Amino acid sequence: MDPRVALLCLLPLCPGLVAAATSCPQNVNIAGGTFTLSHGWAPGSLLTYSCPQGSYPSPASRMCKSNGQWQTLGATPGSGRRGRATCRPVRCPAPVSFDNGVYSPRLGAHPVGGNLSFECDAGFTLRGSPVRHCRPNGVWDGETTVCDNGAGHCPNPGISVGAVRMGSRFRLGDKVSYSCSSGLVLTGSVERECQASGVWSGTEPLCRQPYSYDFPEDVAPALGISLSHMLGATNPTQKKEENVARRIQIQRSGHLNLYLLLDASQSVSEQDFRIFKESASFMVDRIFSFEINVSVAVITFASEPKVIIPIQSDRSWDVAEVTYSLEHANYKDHENGTGTNIYKALNSVYIMMNNQMARLGMETMAWQEIRHAIILLTDGKSNMGGSPKPAVDRIKEVLNIRQNRNDYLDIYAIGVGSLDVDWRELNELASKKDGEKHAFKLPNAAALRQVFEHILDVSKLTSTICGVGNMSANASDQERAPWHVTIKPRSQETCRGALISDQWVLTAAHCFRQAEDRSTWRVIVGDPSSRWGKEFLIEEEVIHPGFDVSAKRNQGILEFYGDDIALLKLAQRVKMSSHARPICLPCTMEANMALRRAPGSTCRDHEAELLSPQSIPAHFVALNGNKLNVNLKTGTERAQCIEVVSQDRKTFPNLTDVREVVTDQFLCSGEEDDANPCKGESGGAVFLERRFRYFQVGLVSWGLYNPCRGSPDKNVRRKAPKGVPPPRDFHMNLFRLQPWLRQHLEGVLNFLPL
Repeated sequence: MDPRVALLCLLPLCPGLVAAATSCPQNVNIAGGTFTLSHGWAPGSLLTYSCPQGSYPSPASRMCKSNGQWQTLGATPGSGRRGRATCRPVRCPAPVSFDNGVYSPRLGAHPVGGNLSFECDAGFTLRGSPVRHCRPNGVWDGETTVCDNGAGHCPNPGISVGAVRMGSRFRLGDKVSYSCSSGLVLTGSVERECQASGVWSGTEPLCRQPYSYDFPEDVAPALGISLSHMLGATNPTQKKEENVARRIQIQRSGHLNLYLLLDASQSVSEQDFRIFKESASFMVDRIFSFEINVSVAVITFASEPKVIIPIQSDRSWDVAEVTYSLEHANYKDHENGTGTNIYKALNSVYIMMNNQMARLGMETMAWQEIRHAIILLTDGKSNMGGSPKPAVDRIKEVLNIRQNRNDYLDIYAIGVGSLDVDWRELNELASKKDGEKHAFKLPNAAALRQVFEHILDVSKLTSTICGVGNMSANASDQERAPWHVTIKPRSQETCRGALISDQWVLTAAHCFRQAEDRSTWRVIVGDPSSRWGKEFLIEEEVIHPGFDVSAKRNQGILEFYGDDIALLKLAQRVKMSSHARPICLPCTMEANMALRRAPGSTCRDHEAELLSPQSIPAHFVALNGNKLNVNLKTGTERAQCIEVVSQDRKTFPNLTDVREVVTDQFLCSGEEDDANPCKGESGGAVFLERRFRYFQVGLVSWGLYNPCRGSPDKNVRRKAPKGVPPPRDFHMNLFRLQPWLRQHLEGVLNFLPL
């Protein structure tokens, strides 16, 4: 090469060759796995390895340094810093000791799919899992196996697989401590004490492989139960039962300060940071849906923290402002400081708390009764700023956290990613609450999103809070729509309805055209095909006086369904559960709280929010319990939707004005891919989802086509044949029936001004 060209290539005039000279080598394949690069082969690029389930990468990741060399991150013991990357088989730890019984097989470590079996000596009772299975994440399934003779004040706390316990007496005040065998990491409480309640303090200690992680289906209920406990504790007037650490009911009073700390350091990809934000936003919206008083602080961090919303800001209690701020939090705010300084992030929380305490006054109830929860989402360990623990200690000091105030602080440490996540640090930061878990490690950001989509356990919610359905993946159809009821005469099921309080059901008036003695009728609340279904007698029925199916026969309209609405008062109040809970009726204070609107809102405001577009996605519940989809038409689209009625010459032979049949009381659906209700589904709620709550805007009344006609299987819906009027369905619009609803439900529900 000409020396002058060589000289030029030392300068920015030859960028291609400069880049090539400083890029990292490409011989980085992993045996048995794959890898991804955050920024190609350029300096600053993060190389992340992944392996098939049941194996783990060693090393987990590498960073391309400015000198063109790969730096190994998260190296495991014995793997070396420059060794070839490989996928190693996952192993579950072996027991170190097992008191008062025997186990088999006796191996140094156990392969994925292997089993451990336990038996107790004579005189001891086995508690926990007699057989445990090694799962692909390196964690045993089931519960710690214990052989107990019941001699102590507290039950034998057991010894988790891989752990060693010091202490064998279980009387009141006795303590036991734990450590792990070589190479394993302890999560949970190192020391536990036998309490007067007969419960061991703290969190059960578990010994884990450094590369092990949690499955989303395990994290969601554990995190959800703890969060539900925390939300239940936000009621400062609540009386605790002596033998229960924290009650699970979600209350509507008290105040919660929630601090969200999102890692934006270099090792977090921009896509994963976006998932961090989405997951946090989902959880914020879900927590706000429980009608407790919440203020939310948002902090992103790398080498330095950035406070997006401080806890004292007026924006912190406005869910729209919080979600907007999360959505617009900028990953590039931290591009010049790429380390992970969890200490500074937590210290910024301490500063907020200290400032709020100074403003409210240390001795005031306004300060002392606030609950605080910190949720840390990180993909690694602190690599600068020192240990985060001193910041946690300061936080506990400013909140005056001691034995009788333990419920006033919850710290959730959630690691997301590969081997770089430090189990020890997560465990050190996380709270240790009796019988709860606050430290988690998930394999990737997608798993985090899956957890937060199913967060918060509502199965124990016993208040009449409206419109709460169980959204978890394993919920039954009835739990997803717990307001749905079946109305059953003596002969057969005829209609459906919706719980709107713990004693009142809303349904269709035409369900009661039969002359049959209705003293024999029943309303089935809960799943009618399971033990969760319960039959109720009807104490009172209120049918709209304007309903008369023959009212317009002299106009050639053989059937008219105006005012097709009825109320049933049940003979007993319904006990609230995950299978039985009221839906929210718009224009009520209950719905206003669920929509998180200002107290001065009106019925017109609710209609504008719920029925403002010309096509609104909505749902109804089918005969088999499935939730089916429709699109409610308003404005000019409604006019097109109802025009089809004029084609039904059989029912309306001399119809000249469609509006005589489809008055403004009706919502219209049935176009395109809409599901059509079957006979027997009349009276059921037509409902929308907003802010993770459900609102009934209509009820199924009548239609031009019955998709279940002639089908013995209620799961089969037939498409309408050609040559007949296109299917259309009409639903009573509850906004148009407000005077009647208010007349009969005043004192049952709290109505807003029209």
